[in-house]
Amino acid sequence: MPRLLDRQTPVHFIGVGGIGMSALARILVDRGHFVSGSDPRDNATTQQLKTLGVKVFREQDATCIDAVTGATAAGSPVVVISTAIPESNPELQRARQQGLEIWHRSDLLAALIEQQPSIAVAGSHGKTTTSTLITTLLLEADQDPTAVIGGIVPSLGSNGHAGQGKLLVAEADESDGSLVKFSPSLGVITNLELDHTDHYSSLDELISTLQRFAGGCDRVLANHDCPILQEHFQPTAWWSNQSAESVDFAALPLSLEGDRCVARFYEAGQPVGDFTLPMAGLHNLSNATGALAACSMEGLPFDQLVQGLAGLKAPGRRFDLRGTWKGRHIVDDYAHHPSEVQATLEMARLMVRSGRSPLPTAPQRLLAVFQPHRYSRTRQFLDGFAKALQNCDLLLLAPIYPAGEQPLQGISSNALADRVRQLKPNLEIAVADNLDQLTELVIQHSRENDLVLAMGAGDVNGLWSRLTS
Repeated sequence: MPRLLDRQTPVHFIGVGGIGMSALARILVDRGHFVSGSDPRDNATTQQLKTLGVKVFREQDATCIDAVTGATAAGSPVVVISTAIPESNPELQRARQQGLEIWHRSDLLAALIEQQPSIAVAGSHGKTTTSTLITTLLLEADQDPTAVIGGIVPSLGSNGHAGQGKLLVAEADESDGSLVKFSPSLGVITNLELDHTDHYSSLDELISTLQRFAGGCDRVLANHDCPILQEHFQPTAWWSNQSAESVDFAALPLSLEGDRCVARFYEAGQPVGDFTLPMAGLHNLSNATGALAACSMEGLPFDQLVQGLAGLKAPGRRFDLRGTWKGRHIVDDYAHHPSEVQATLEMARLMVRSGRSPLPTAPQRLLAVFQPHRYSRTRQFLDGFAKALQNCDLLLLAPIYPAGEQPLQGISSNALADRVRQLKPNLEIAVADNLDQLTELVIQHSRENDLVLAMGAGDVNGLWSRLTS
């Protein structure tokens, strides 16, 4: 465990514009640290960091380290990196040459978790949404938590917040296994299935990693509806959306509509009250149930929590309506695993079928735009993606977003399209060679009152900007 940082310690982030790094930078600068960082991207995140007082360098070279070393009376900075920063990075090389203290971002988050009672949310899917909902419920209950989230929390307008309350809420990312460093007061596990096959060779390895995470938590809350969690974990408490029996918390749906879920909440098998979640989809109801259960375990009564439910919103890039372009509703979603794609398309299909949705007008068709993320993930889950992507009226595929990986023979968006056609021959499918061509395909194939749902963890979220530029 790294030492706890005192407020005089300067901190330099290599890649400060990343979603995980920027959240930590925001918190440290709010707590009085001199914070600097580098990122070649000049975007809204880096601009916001500058307004907070973060010194942001556009280049990632050795001179950045030279500039911040000795920039304050406190002396040399701690240098923070993420898994995305290679050893060949010139800043990292200069920091090592100078003998500076180098932390992985998970080391810094672990130190923050160690400083105060914390809720850390882990799992294959729903981490960002569940941690966002926990943060929002605590804010609505005047608890003002510190938050380190992998997405923008709507009620904060930010992914990082240095709260004045006793609790810290953090998203615990399993992608590189570093969450085993965390020792929160309460660990929340949303679900578990194989992903990140660039890091995990098998499901057993992933299960073992999450078991180590659970072992470091004072208490664990887990989703009883996930068979893998049922088989391999023994948490302090369970939640479910299928049954109120033999679980500690449950929310049983009374109605699932295109713009909301209505459910009855149970504690220890007894009904506590009904609530309306202003978000569609059983997966979102599960996330909200986990959030309610976590807050309940922290001593907040349902009567107080239910008051904050009406204003709940998903984080950015989770069925995020970017706007309406020529009568087409353009929605961005981070779904990049078959289970996430399936859940997102089922929710969108419900909106089309029911005529009820959070969109300005009822959508009449579902046009899915999907950008596969990583060659390794596409190869591992080619059949799963094909099965999930059937549930639309028209499918447009972008090239695979490599995320630093080299191409794999036979793995491409065309190969995915062929697999979908085998399952649903009559589905209209088009494959783009690049994002400009993808935008043209959307223009050509979409029509008024379409729900255009762009899914992926890469840069497909730029579709709205391309359409409106």
